[in-house]
Amino acid sequence: MAAEALGWWGVPLGIIAGTLRGSAPFLFVSLGECITEKSGKINLGLEGTLLMGAMSAYAVSYLAQGWLGPVWSPWLGVLAAGLSGTLLGLIHGWLAQQPRVNDVAVGIAMIIFGSGLAFFLGKPFIQPQAPPLPTFEWGSWSQLPQMRAALRVSPLFLLGVAIAPLLQWFFRATRWGLQIRAVGDSPQAARAMGISVFKVRLASIVAGSFLAGIGGACLSLYYPGVWTERISSGQGLMAVALVIFARWNPIQCLWASLLFGGAQAIGPAFQSVGIDSYYYLFNAAPYILTLLIMILTCSPQRTLAGSPGALGQDD
Repeated sequence: MAAEALGWWGVPLGIIAGTLRGSAPFLFVSLGECITEKSGKINLGLEGTLLMGAMSAYAVSYLAQGWLGPVWSPWLGVLAAGLSGTLLGLIHGWLAQQPRVNDVAVGIAMIIFGSGLAFFLGKPFIQPQAPPLPTFEWGSWSQLPQMRAALRVSPLFLLGVAIAPLLQWFFRATRWGLQIRAVGDSPQAARAMGISVFKVRLASIVAGSFLAGIGGACLSLYYPGVWTERISSGQGLMAVALVIFARWNPIQCLWASLLFGGAQAIGPAFQSVGIDSYYYLFNAAPYILTLLIMILTCSPQRTLAGSPGALGQDD
């Protein structure tokens, strides 16, 4: 372990490494949920989408390595993860806009459906080893193997970092982005302008689910780089709180994702220097952080700041 070789300096190094690795799923899922909620809908089913994306990416990467090789098969897995998210998004987007259908109920149903489908289809891929995504070796300048290992960065993380400002620009400066915001703030006014609320919301939910599926690929093909039925650890649901914390702002979603990713790394970093007494408490840091965010944002004035006007309301 890095911290064992570096002493206490390994703790911040471990947290930095964990931030770079663990924030990628949060980033993709939160950006996806930001798109969805900007249109006035809530997708609580992202936990199922995340699991389905992780399973799809791992399975395709494993099956395709024979004819694409270990370098390109993971990228086909990433595409498969996004497509699986798209499929679940289409189902969710259609169901969520039917008369007298509640967003929360649909979200819970999609969690059960997505996770159950992932568990069923993913049974044969728990043991086999799929090729992981290649990484950028940012620590090649160092002679310490621990430093080099800590600074292996996934290209998907860099892609997510690039998507955040692009999404910010998209919402502010493009016609499609303005239509999403119009539908999210006032569906009635959007209809009066000739905008199809159903189509805009469907496209937003599908786009958000596509990104969430790629977030699942970050889990199974990068970190931790395996496929198990507990790989998501509730990150899909935590991303909903993260978006509220970020005030529906893509750039702030980036910073919040880094915060959550760093919180996930606290437990392993301290354990690596022999602090085991509070291991489970440290591992619970992301969940505690989620609860604190929900408590701190329960004020109506804070919650409504930046919130789409039609979010959570029936048309």
